[in-house]
Amino acid sequence: MSKTLGYIGMGVMGFPMASNLLKKSGCPVIGFDVFEQARQRFIDAGGQAVDNTDEIIDKCEIIFLCLPSNELVKSNVEAILEKGKAGTIIVDMGSTAPGIIRELSPKAAEKGITLIDSPVSGGETGAIAGTLVIMCGGDKAKFDEVEPLLHCMGSTVTYMGQSGCGSVAKLANNMIVGCNLIAVSEAFAFAKKAGLDPQVLFDAIKGGFAQNAVMDIKVPKIISRDFTPSARIAVHYKDIKNAMQLADEMGVEIPASKLVYDCMHQMDEWGEINLDQCALVHVFEKAMDVEVK
Repeated sequence: MSKTLGYIGMGVMGFPMASNLLKKSGCPVIGFDVFEQARQRFIDAGGQAVDNTDEIIDKCEIIFLCLPSNELVKSNVEAILEKGKAGTIIVDMGSTAPGIIRELSPKAAEKGITLIDSPVSGGETGAIAGTLVIMCGGDKAKFDEVEPLLHCMGSTVTYMGQSGCGSVAKLANNMIVGCNLIAVSEAFAFAKKAGLDPQVLFDAIKGGFAQNAVMDIKVPKIISRDFTPSARIAVHYKDIKNAMQLADEMGVEIPASKLVYDCMHQMDEWGEINLDQCALVHVFEKAMDVEVK
């Protein structure tokens, strides 16, 4: 494939994803981020960078988005629809509300532009390694066209169905991850309160039935008190709110995810929403008057 690719949003996840695309696709990649430091970092990695999105919209046949909010996704897609050319494919790799994807997709089609929702799971570690799990929705023929590019960033790329289905899959994924985060946080605070050494507990159970990727990655960060964000609570909180909105629209209850929402809302009220997901342990540490270390 010899197309010019655009990448809008080169933060914690977007930069390694854009870098893998640059290294593996064989295509020129033009990147944009609102922060000059991020743009320079991409230039240093061998990419091209621009200080606004107009050049990307003008020159790129396929434009990837990795943006932190529904509002930013919507405004950038609308800008592409306004200024872009027919035949452009937009690949949204963020965690965007399915309703927004389903609202924008037919508008894009009217302009001869395709919107593919392709959210990812695997965090910064997976983004760097190029081993993300990618879940896609939208036009199947256009998905087939971009699938080789997605494999530059992920080890698993799955077509989920029509527009918005990738975003729904991401919500289900993050509902499970959120519950795991809360379970791990509660359990390790509980064990600490009961007199156990958290490191000894982790070593004892990490090979058992309780083992999961959340525990493997997050518990060592908790024990070392490293809350530097590799995956911010704020972004996950957005996904849980999107899930609750969709559940409300469908007339169903998701009580476990409501608990996750309540814990994340508490972190927001404490001003800790931009810490790593593992900082959710603070909710249980404060409730039990312990520190997991």
